[in-house]
Amino acid sequence: MAGALPAGGISIRAVPTNRRAILLATFIAFGGFLFGYDIGVISGCLIMPDFIDRFGQMGSDGQMFLSSSRQSIIVSLLSAGTFVGALGQAFTSDRAGRRGSLLIWSAIFTIGVAIQTATVRSLVQFTMGRFIAGLGVGALSAIVPLYNGETAPKALRGTLLVLYQLQIIIGIFLSYVLDLATHAVPNSASWRVPVGLQLVWGLALLSGIFFLPESPRHLLGTGKTEEATRVVAELAGVPIDDPVVIETVEELQYAINEENAGGKATWLECFSARNGLWKRTANGMMLQFIQQLNGQNFYYYYGDTFFKSAGTQLSPYVIQTILGAVSVAGTIPALVLIETWGRRRSLLTGAILEATCAIIAGLVGHFTLAPTGTAKELLTQRNKAGGDVLIAFAVLHVLSFSIFWGPTPWVYLGESFPLRVRPKAIALGSATNWLWNFLLGFFAPRIANDIGPLILLIFFGMLVFGYGYVWLCIPETKGLSLEEVDEMYRSDVKPWNSAGWTPHLMERRHEKDVQGLRDKTEKTAEEA
Repeated sequence: MAGALPAGGISIRAVPTNRRAILLATFIAFGGFLFGYDIGVISGCLIMPDFIDRFGQMGSDGQMFLSSSRQSIIVSLLSAGTFVGALGQAFTSDRAGRRGSLLIWSAIFTIGVAIQTATVRSLVQFTMGRFIAGLGVGALSAIVPLYNGETAPKALRGTLLVLYQLQIIIGIFLSYVLDLATHAVPNSASWRVPVGLQLVWGLALLSGIFFLPESPRHLLGTGKTEEATRVVAELAGVPIDDPVVIETVEELQYAINEENAGGKATWLECFSARNGLWKRTANGMMLQFIQQLNGQNFYYYYGDTFFKSAGTQLSPYVIQTILGAVSVAGTIPALVLIETWGRRRSLLTGAILEATCAIIAGLVGHFTLAPTGTAKELLTQRNKAGGDVLIAFAVLHVLSFSIFWGPTPWVYLGESFPLRVRPKAIALGSATNWLWNFLLGFFAPRIANDIGPLILLIFFGMLVFGYGYVWLCIPETKGLSLEEVDEMYRSDVKPWNSAGWTPHLMERRHEKDVQGLRDKTEKTAEEA
């Protein structure tokens, strides 16, 4: 057996395969697919004739239309639900466990989708279904990085967390493809099919959760050592008595005991000076804030306008599909770069590339594009050339975002916090993402209506700020266990020196054990 001691007294170690952990991470990342698909599918529905006929209002010309206020309600109630759900999962993740929390919120999401799909003509019913589904989406946006961060092996954690972002992008892309495929259907199937397919996604996730193990860190934190040991062995693909398992459990238990010495965690502790928690929480929230103001969402909202300025006749559905495909293509290299380049380098590189694209696209668009609504036959060669340049840099911007700033903030969020506050801190980061997603969707159209492509200069300024913030505040966490990340923050290493930092967690544990044995020996000697 792998954990036994042979005659020479040397422990034979099994080689961890991590196959089980990889399969679990891939499946759990499907929660990101729900997240992305639900976001993407509604944009196409809003311009489908049958959807407008059912949920719109009669105009003065006798035609049904979907007013901006109704569109805002339909879209924003999902964001409201996601904000609440992201915070709410912090309570269920601690009380019901990571696995139980996944089950609860996946069920809530599925119920919300069922309410939407069953709607006939009630705007209230449809929007309430959106809100309920949003609760599940928001909660899953926090639980997935939480669960994957706690179960993934440290050498693969970044890659496996990037899977979450990849699934989000694939979900968005597939929703665009389905909207493109069904938008011309002359009945409710045009929107019911893409919306209702979410029932299949939700039920698939619900079914698979029953086969998931609980997070070993959560099990140890609740005193279930035997079950945690079994899960660690299962995830590593080695026997339960293997030295790899024993050392891993001992390291986790030591770190958890150190964390829990302060008693039960509160929300305020996320902002306390203890172990640099306020820095970690601020970093997680700031990266999500900067991510939402990178500018990529602006291209999704106004990509069709830019393409038309270049003289193209592509429909909004085709434009969305093109940008979705670019996003998927960009996220794939991130699976490798997140572990080879690391987190800091990815964020810094992405900020430079996206800022360059934003300022060029903004200035070229401002000085060369024709006014919105200009007929194609009236476009000059200068207008068309400017539009082509803007389109090229829009695609490069979206591509750069997908490689760097799309996945990396989620990776960082999933690996930066100690067990005692992890659900709460990740909830705050996810809620920040959804809050600014809502604010951007609400205010960007109004700002763009006033200043046009110059809105991209706002995103340029945010990316310059983001570069400075990452350089000064974000340490490198590549290759560290979650417990070693905690140790790094406690060591107060400067972020720009963090790539060369070496953990000493196990050395200190060994020294403490040796000192304890020495004290015990001395006490025995005195008693004798």
